[in-house]
Amino acid sequence: PRARANAPHAPPGGTAAPAMSESKAWQTAKPFVNGGVAASIGITVMNPVDVVKTRLQIAGGGSPLGMARSMVAQQGLSSLYVGLTAQYLRAWTYQTARLGAYRSLTNAMQTEPGVNPPLWKKAGAGLTAGAIGAVIGTPAELAIIRMQADTALPQAERRGYKNVGDALLRVVRSEGASALLTGTGPTILRAMALNCGALASYDQTKEIIDDMLGQPGSKLGVAGASMISGLFGAVFSLPFDYVKTQIQRMKPDANGALPYEGAMDCVRKTVAEHGPSRFYAGFPTYAMRISPMITLTWLILESIQSAEAKRGW
Repeated sequence: PRARANAPHAPPGGTAAPAMSESKAWQTAKPFVNGGVAASIGITVMNPVDVVKTRLQIAGGGSPLGMARSMVAQQGLSSLYVGLTAQYLRAWTYQTARLGAYRSLTNAMQTEPGVNPPLWKKAGAGLTAGAIGAVIGTPAELAIIRMQADTALPQAERRGYKNVGDALLRVVRSEGASALLTGTGPTILRAMALNCGALASYDQTKEIIDDMLGQPGSKLGVAGASMISGLFGAVFSLPFDYVKTQIQRMKPDANGALPYEGAMDCVRKTVAEHGPSRFYAGFPTYAMRISPMITLTWLILESIQSAEAKRGW
């Protein structure tokens, strides 16, 4: 009998290759690949806001628009895209790991297909995913801070990094390979706080909005949940982000001494010299970056997943 026209083609002496949706390897890798693609597109749009946020933290506060105007006037439009190559490395390390790990964990926590785990389990998944992503992404985080902070230094003191590869190589040459893990503790704590606040609240809020609308997977649910989760993530994580930034941008003085002995020393000195409010320096810019970035990333991610579903992936 004739084979059906739509039957999969089998290689000679073998069986047809499994469809993408049936491939266990693809199903395992898909959350990570999708997360990396979505994060890369999102950071391309949001990098200028991240640069301004870092500069405001270094300056101890100020106007985001004023800082952006000053940077463009003094260093050109390209100053807003400093560290973009490091951001891409971060997207394919930290972002890929945290988004992929979170979705893999929450899927594994389902008691049956389509039944989402409770909020406390989502929070646990967010904490775990944040820690995993942070360990993998610390070198990229270090490169981002070094490259962005470099433009704030006087011309004679700048390192003049060409790209993320140049930044990482020069750090290894001058400070040793272990320097790539500078700030790992604050980075992990920041990532755990951010992911616990942002990822868990995103899923929970999206479920609530979708139930209210009676439309599972609604765009309004994605956008609304993203904005709320962005606010939660910003409030939870900015103090850790501030400490991480200070640790990772440290330079030895003329005597070879660093300004801080570690994260806790940074916290003590900051509180003593500036008060607790200093940990929230640049909060409007940080929230303005985090919330749209999360919104954009989730919208892109949902679009990617929708396109894959239509193709049977």
